Amino acid sequence: MQRPSRFEHTRFLGDKRTQLVYDLDSWDDAAVIDDIVDAETGLCFGPDTLVEARNRGYTLARTGLVRRQRKPRA
Repeated sequence: MQRPSRFEHTRFLGDKRTQLVYDLDSWDDAAVIDDIVDAETGLCFGPDTLVEARNRGYTLARTGLVRRQRKPRA
């Protein structure tokens, strides 16, 4: 999958609404990533690691994992 232009230099993309983080190198469903970018609820992490995403309370997204979408606080 091609990375979104806004997040082209990041590997992990977080969704503020669901607190899920997507690994753009291994994620196949482009519709989910496009929805995050269109809703402007994407978040990148510095350093760009899964450990940093988990430190901020995010969980790695898996196929079939569904969470309720909430309004982002920030």
